[in-house]
Amino acid sequence: MFNNKKVAIVTGASRGIGRAISLTLAENNCIIVAADIRSESDAADYIKELNDRSPESIYKITDISKDSDCENLIAETEKKFGGIDFHINNAGIAPSVRSDILETTRESFDRLLDVNLKGTFFLTQKIARSMIKTQTLIKAPKAIINISSISAYTSSVNRPEYCISKAGISMITKLFADKLAEYSINVYEIRPGIIQTDMTSGVLEKYNNLINEGLLPITRIGQPEDVAKPILAIILGLLPYSTGEIINADGGFHIRRL
Repeated sequence: MFNNKKVAIVTGASRGIGRAISLTLAENNCIIVAADIRSESDAADYIKELNDRSPESIYKITDISKDSDCENLIAETEKKFGGIDFHINNAGIAPSVRSDILETTRESFDRLLDVNLKGTFFLTQKIARSMIKTQTLIKAPKAIINISSISAYTSSVNRPEYCISKAGISMITKLFADKLAEYSINVYEIRPGIIQTDMTSGVLEKYNNLINEGLLPITRIGQPEDVAKPILAIILGLLPYSTGEIINADGGFHIRRL
């Protein structure tokens, strides 16, 4: 546990993986700045659950594809808490319609990359500047954690824009890990596999059948908490000599097997 509470921004915080991450960290002495596009009324149950665990935590409506929203998120965090210790880039969207790569539209491609890739890159850039500013005053371990996907390297020809956006997250991780190491800011990538969330609900039967047929060495579908736990290890300072690291939370999907 921490001697002093740490401030962690979590994007896409109110549902699925982001919910599990933010609530897990809130239970472990973190103040959470929960950033999400949903209204406070729509996210009321989540906000109550978060504040029950961490009364100081706040909810901030944020569209990461908008610079003004990102700037307001950082400014409010700095004003209320003095700075940012950890940032978790979890916000992301899926295609509105899964379309074959030969039918993918520019509109769908732009929508996905504006949020998943460009939104993540430019928010990370702004977060990094804020972290560097406070690091010059008080040296303390800080980290940025990007949630990508097995889709970063696995082909799904019916959602190419999603795969491309997640492949880009991997390079964002490498680039910022390289740049920020001199400031004692480590950068990590968590690669979830098949996780039971709203995003996978429409294809859950298909995924369960594949798992039952032997797709994964660990023979169950993943839960959001399976992604949150390795993030907690980072937050607790258990990976201090790693940066640019990929941590698979995928039931062993990445293992090539005969």
